[in-house]
Amino acid sequence: MKRILVPTDFSKQAENALQVAVQMAKKHDSEIYLIHSLEMPLHLGNSGATGSLPESLYFIKLAEKNFEDLFKKPYLKGVKIREAIGHAEIYEDIKEAVEKNKLDLVVMGSHGASGFKEMFIGSNTEKVVRTSKIPVLVIKNHHVDFKINDFVFATDFSEECRDSFKEAQKFAKAAGAQLHLLYINTPNDFRTSAEANTMMLKFITGSGLENFSLNVYNDTSVEKGILNFAKDMKAQLIGMSTHGRKGLSHFFNGSISEDMVNHANMPVITFKIK
Repeated sequence: MKRILVPTDFSKQAENALQVAVQMAKKHDSEIYLIHSLEMPLHLGNSGATGSLPESLYFIKLAEKNFEDLFKKPYLKGVKIREAIGHAEIYEDIKEAVEKNKLDLVVMGSHGASGFKEMFIGSNTEKVVRTSKIPVLVIKNHHVDFKINDFVFATDFSEECRDSFKEAQKFAKAAGAQLHLLYINTPNDFRTSAEANTMMLKFITGSGLENFSLNVYNDTSVEKGILNFAKDMKAQLIGMSTHGRKGLSHFFNGSISEDMVNHANMPVITFKIK
């Protein structure tokens, strides 16, 4: 976690994420890359639009002023920060920044989305979670002291999740947290306790896992099971793997990790299945 990317629209949610990133940066001596994606009116994307250049410059100057005001915040003192202004959609700017600067983690704020907005539009955070090749830590609330003691990592213990599990294991160790590996039993995909325990033990064999617990939780859906287990555990963080589905595949199949990002009130971290 030496290079942390924080996207910002200068909202309260974005600042909540930045404050968490700063706490992590101070703990691990990390550098923060702060990026703002310009959200200009659609007509400015038309190069033939009259007066588009002055209007574009206005939005750039506004972003620079917002950065200037943000850097006056006392909690940023002593933290290494690089700022940048992106000109594409947020997930595209993040992808470019990650590839260019070899970043390790994205920390971003979200207020989630629900109902028709979630179905037809989705949130910027959801798009980033779906497309990011590096872990994405989503922050919903203000954290005076962001400390993770109990980290719930929900998985189906399949081979395709092994790499993302290793990333979660590495994150838990760096955070000094106990890792609670979780399998959700649902009526449609039920396993006996013996079957589930055999599967989980096989999955972690040879991983060198320390400070962990193995858990099977029964519920009516995977999402409800994860949320209820995390609540029972009084966990500070939920972790999941994400497939990064796109287009119609995403629309019809959805993603539990993206639903979790929208619906969970606690921090959620996602790891891309490679």
